[in-house]
Amino acid sequence: MRLSFSEVLSESFGHFFANIRLFFDLVTIPWIISIAIRVIGGLLAIDSPLGALIEKAIDVVPTTMFVVAWQRLVLLGPHRIERLPGTGWSPRETAWLGHLLKVAGMTFLLMAIFMLTIGPMDPRALQAGAAIDPDVARRYALAGPLAFGFIVSLLLALRVSWGLAATAVDVPFSPRFSWVHSRGNAWPIIGALFVVYFGGAFVTAVAMLLTHGIMRGVLRADDAAAVVSWTVAILMAYGVMAITATVQAVIFRRLLAWREGVGLPAVSDS
Repeated sequence: MRLSFSEVLSESFGHFFANIRLFFDLVTIPWIISIAIRVIGGLLAIDSPLGALIEKAIDVVPTTMFVVAWQRLVLLGPHRIERLPGTGWSPRETAWLGHLLKVAGMTFLLMAIFMLTIGPMDPRALQAGAAIDPDVARRYALAGPLAFGFIVSLLLALRVSWGLAATAVDVPFSPRFSWVHSRGNAWPIIGALFVVYFGGAFVTAVAMLLTHGIMRGVLRADDAAAVVSWTVAILMAYGVMAITATVQAVIFRRLLAWREGVGLPAVSDS
């Protein structure tokens, strides 16, 4: 089946906004857990790239619980959500997390290597005529190959990530199945997920900056500005994840004409 970029996005956004009340019901506990992770990270003053990576890795846990429940909502309906996300962990979440590692593990690893290799960037090193430390120059020279590898890995991950929706509804699936079943639809899949994820990241950043500006400039709440800004940003990020997960579920259902209890098309290597 040929996927339509516009139809996938239209159905996904329509489903999200039609279920916005359920979104807040499902996101509350994972949202609180993610805020706690961010606050603890701030209290521990983890400002290094390694600290940020550890924080992101831990935050995958509440994210997994939320996305599994949301994709079940999209594909099976609200009556098939067995518990509120964040109140328990089951083999289903374990399988979904394992699938995620297969899809995006290399991308995360390349990002980690990039961040740890490049390290904090000194703006003075970018000034015209400034002397560059040889060690810094060597590290910056690695930025190009690492960035290229990350971009390629990211595109491949986007291409096969829609199969995560299958795992959420207990259908055995793998990145190989996603690759084979999506032949001829690679760019609509990549394009839809890219637009949602990175467009959402931009909106999240804008919302965070606006919130921070209002807290400091209008309400004069300097001490609370950072906490409130991160709280809003994390909620926005969960909204982006919900739409992204919806796109994955819509692609899964449309591409394979999936219905519960009906077998999937056979995989052909040709």
